[in-house]
Amino acid sequence: MAAPVVVVGAGLAGLATACRLAGAGHRVTVVEREPIPGGRGGRIERDGFAFDTGPTVMTMPGLLADTVAAAGSRLPEVITLERLDPAYQAQYADGSRIRVRATPEDMRAEIAAVSGPDDAEGFDDFVAWLGALYEVEMDNFIDRNFDSPLDLLTRPGPAARLLGLGGFGRLGPAVRRFFDDDRLRRLFSFQAMYAGLPPETALALYAVITYMDSIAGVYAPEGGMHAVPTALATAAERAGVTFRYGVDVEAVLGSGGEVAGVRLADGEVLRADAVVLTPDLPAAYRTFFPELTPPLAVRRGSYSPSAVVWHLGVRGGLPADRAHHNIHFGQQWDEAFEALIRRRELMPDPSRLVTVPSASDPSLAPEGCSTLYVLEPVPNLTGPVDWTVETPRMRERLLAFLDREGYPTDVVTEELFTPLTWQRLGMEHGTPFALAHTFAQTGPFRPGNVEPRRPGVFFAGSGTVPGVGVPMVLVSGKLAAERVDAWLGRP
Repeated sequence: MAAPVVVVGAGLAGLATACRLAGAGHRVTVVEREPIPGGRGGRIERDGFAFDTGPTVMTMPGLLADTVAAAGSRLPEVITLERLDPAYQAQYADGSRIRVRATPEDMRAEIAAVSGPDDAEGFDDFVAWLGALYEVEMDNFIDRNFDSPLDLLTRPGPAARLLGLGGFGRLGPAVRRFFDDDRLRRLFSFQAMYAGLPPETALALYAVITYMDSIAGVYAPEGGMHAVPTALATAAERAGVTFRYGVDVEAVLGSGGEVAGVRLADGEVLRADAVVLTPDLPAAYRTFFPELTPPLAVRRGSYSPSAVVWHLGVRGGLPADRAHHNIHFGQQWDEAFEALIRRRELMPDPSRLVTVPSASDPSLAPEGCSTLYVLEPVPNLTGPVDWTVETPRMRERLLAFLDREGYPTDVVTEELFTPLTWQRLGMEHGTPFALAHTFAQTGPFRPGNVEPRRPGVFFAGSGTVPGVGVPMVLVSGKLAAERVDAWLGRP
């Protein structure tokens, strides 16, 4: 008999969990406080512009395909993806540019043209190294549930392989082995910032993130990034998942020591044999289990920096020399990360990402207009920045930056997200990037996806295993579903 399961939250993690559980034959209800799916990956529509409020970079579509396939759908039935070429365009303080091309062959040619034959040969070795890292990490350390750190000892071969590849060394020196051009070193190591770490001192194993976007490719969904949660919701609905939108969950209920369901804000009770919670872990514990002491990393862990994200609807088209994703590197590098991560101050010479979704899908902006997404890394709320004072200053700096770089700046409508915004949305310390991926907060050391003191309660999302980013959150849903399936199938 199909077991009832409630998933709290229709973000990517909750949707992935629902797809997997429905495919396994369970009766799944997803409860979401917003009127649409997406969670952090939401959508604002205003004055003819569509803004995606969550992730802007789509990588590893195979993970998305596997998720919808688990629910009985094929990826082309629910979403259309276009591989971007270039995946990124990087611009440096000296005015030079490097395009991250869609294939290793084209990227090698790009590097040969801008950096010379030696670095082009180094790129060949770099690609081989990244592929080996991904191969050993994905199945053995990322796409795997751990019950304790001792589980690492059950697979000594992959651990030795990772050690031999230099995965436990530092990312900055590892990348420098392959390239002489400092521009390439920055281009292929900045991804560590996604994990909340300085590129120079992050573990080299986090180069797997570089593999995902610089080698495996970056994609643009038709309809914008919100098409990703919409696709997952469609696949889940086809598999029989029930969605309850615009509803808050007030409490997780128990009976006889095990979970019994949830109570909604209006008093309605949804019975369930298992509950999967996808809010940020600190918020989940405060809301549903105030009587429990959260895991140590949740209470005292190191959280990633935050980001200011400015969504703009502007009159004017994209200049011909810009791409869908544009990275503008500042002159400073180590000094900028020292300020951001060590001192928790604003970067004195920030690097910024400018994404132009309307460049790939004109339907996201009125005719003759563009939709811009501007991101600047900033400290989370544990730092000294007063965002009630800094927000208007930040807007003016970003506007001046866009004007200086030749982007259209005739603003029609806008929405500026700061750490205070993320905090209001339930994200600890005002960061959408959750716990940083320090070694002590990675793999089996990261807060687990099971709450043993409340049997039948499970977690999914960026705060638990395996971590942050669209690919990792999709895997998080898979791992949570495996936990639930094992729980419901116990003798």
